[in-house]
Amino acid sequence: MHAEKLDGMQWPNFADHVSSVREFYEETSYRLAWSHNGKPTPQALELIRILEEAESKGLDSKDYDGSRWPDRLKALQSENGPQESAKIRFDVALTVSGARYVSDLHLGKVDPENLHKDFDVEREHHDAGAFLRTNVIGAQNVQDALTQVECPYPGYRRDVIALQKYLTMEKAEVLDPLPQVHKPIVLGQAYDGVGKLVRRLQFLGDLPVSVTVPADLIYSKEITEGVKLFQTHHGIEADGKLEPQTIAEINQPISHRVEQLRLSLERWRWLPHDYPEPPIVVNIPEFKLRAGDLPEKPTLFISVVVGKAMRTQTPVLEEDMRYVVFWPYWNVPPGIVRGELIPKITKNRGYVQGNGYEIVTLDGQVVTDGSVSDEVLARLRAGKLTIRQKPGPKNALGLVKFIFPNDNNVYLHSTPAQSLFSRTRRDFSHGCIRVEDPTALAEWVLRNNSGWTKQRIAEAFAAGKEQQVNLARTIPVLIVYATAVTEEDGQVFFFPDIYGHDRALARLEAQAYASSK
Repeated sequence: MHAEKLDGMQWPNFADHVSSVREFYEETSYRLAWSHNGKPTPQALELIRILEEAESKGLDSKDYDGSRWPDRLKALQSENGPQESAKIRFDVALTVSGARYVSDLHLGKVDPENLHKDFDVEREHHDAGAFLRTNVIGAQNVQDALTQVECPYPGYRRDVIALQKYLTMEKAEVLDPLPQVHKPIVLGQAYDGVGKLVRRLQFLGDLPVSVTVPADLIYSKEITEGVKLFQTHHGIEADGKLEPQTIAEINQPISHRVEQLRLSLERWRWLPHDYPEPPIVVNIPEFKLRAGDLPEKPTLFISVVVGKAMRTQTPVLEEDMRYVVFWPYWNVPPGIVRGELIPKITKNRGYVQGNGYEIVTLDGQVVTDGSVSDEVLARLRAGKLTIRQKPGPKNALGLVKFIFPNDNNVYLHSTPAQSLFSRTRRDFSHGCIRVEDPTALAEWVLRNNSGWTKQRIAEAFAAGKEQQVNLARTIPVLIVYATAVTEEDGQVFFFPDIYGHDRALARLEAQAYASSK
């Protein structure tokens, strides 16, 4: 064994934990921690079992030498007694593997900033070796001891339970893919794959086992209702039509759902274990905002519109909401000015006046809100002027915006374009987040501001003038990305990986220990 390497491990190099491992043994004058008189301690055996079953927590047992422990235990049980070198290698291997497991269980395998540069949360780091020494080597119950480092939120625990269910389903699964279609199958039409569809929906729990396959292979009402339920659970418009996207999702192996749950658990581990104030959480792929007495019992559920997947993605981040603005101006971002508004003004010099805009200097002085001259248009093209939209019902931000200052200039706001909330997939914005019920959110956000009753908030919405309200207490805002969510009733909902973040995170996880070879 070298100072930072132990041959025979799946990932021999443990440089990331070398100081923790060294201190683990220095504190006990280098005594063996996991065996006594050549026999593994009960705590060692329980920890090994936990490492071997790491998949149940969404981790990979390979990272903790899951398949190598039987041979190591056998080496300790030789007839002539284990050699000293075998005892030492067993002990250090278990300390290194245990430290890795504790760290991954507590913080996740991947630093979130490697994927989301703006997701810089203050998390409680701790010495994994010290935790093993203090809490595990003498524990009456190792599993109970390890719960101290796990994410404490109910949503995490629900995802763990769901993962175990889907791991069981994965073992029982017999894949029999449905034939794809060119045109959607609707109620009353024949479909050759009806038998496969019925069996698959029953296996997934979206169709009662009492439903039988129609002899004429007709897509019946009962089967249509099962497809609607499946669509609801998988982020697809629940119209009951059997079209290519629905068939592709039905044909996804259970291993894909296991992966979605596993990646969601990784993201849960990135979060701090407590917040000074209940946070507002926006889950991008779900197009949903939650607030209230989080994390235990969210009381506010609001549909949202997020940034377009192709060009203007909403960033994953954490910041503090500091103020609210009623009847806000919309300061149009430079990219929209150049890419969208200047071409429209070029074609129609009355566009600014007709749509409630103002052309202003960079320090906010109004140049014109009427017809745009050649000279003003030239200055606009040169970036010496910019555009803002006047407050009012037609303003792109609606009548209120909720500000949590960040480098991306992203915020929550209302919108006059309410029709988009009827869509199942709602990535239509330029990056900011539109909320369907701004009144409910304003009431919740201002609940700690003295005098801001429902009536006063209603008056602010009707005032017809800009008003900024600083929050009495800042509110954490989390914009997160989870494609699997388990609700309180145990139902699991899966959503498309619209930004490709799941794929990127899976690649980073695969590389996490690869450099340790």
